[in-house]
Amino acid sequence: MKHVLILSTNGFEQSELMDPKANLENAGIKTTVASLEDGEIKGWDGGDWGKSVAVDITVGDVKVDDYDALLLPGGQINPDLLRVNDDAVQIVRDFAKADKPIAAICHAPWLLIEAGLVEGKTLTSYHSISTDMKNAGANFVDQEVARDGNLITSRNPDDIPAFSQALIDMVEGSAAKAA
Repeated sequence: MKHVLILSTNGFEQSELMDPKANLENAGIKTTVASLEDGEIKGWDGGDWGKSVAVDITVGDVKVDDYDALLLPGGQINPDLLRVNDDAVQIVRDFAKADKPIAAICHAPWLLIEAGLVEGKTLTSYHSISTDMKNAGANFVDQEVARDGNLITSRNPDDIPAFSQALIDMVEGSAAKAA
């Protein structure tokens, strides 16, 4: 069974974790939530705190070899907290080094920037961080899903169906890694 790691912490955009997680599981792909601490992490939903998700593993215990891909949910708070955590950023780098799919939506490409992965890549993100993407060397595009090598990026919750499908296709091997 294929297995996707979801790296997140408090303040994730609720739909950007919950919906791709459900879509992956409905496709028969196992998911594991990794975070900075044990327990639960709380989502952000429509301007207030939302539902909580159980943490399965902490970042210090993640072994990239155990997973087929990495999912990075967005929201503003979540990736901002993760990008200053050395273990979280190293996980992103390790997935890239292993050439495994990394899917980042909304503000989550901040983690790709921090990991040094965006230079020369065609990517998208939430519009408010497009300047950050360009300044880090990305070829920024405003489209539902951008795929470049092992990287999959999307802009916002409206893109979740296409974002989820792109990740499922890549994990299942039915989509060649292409720009």
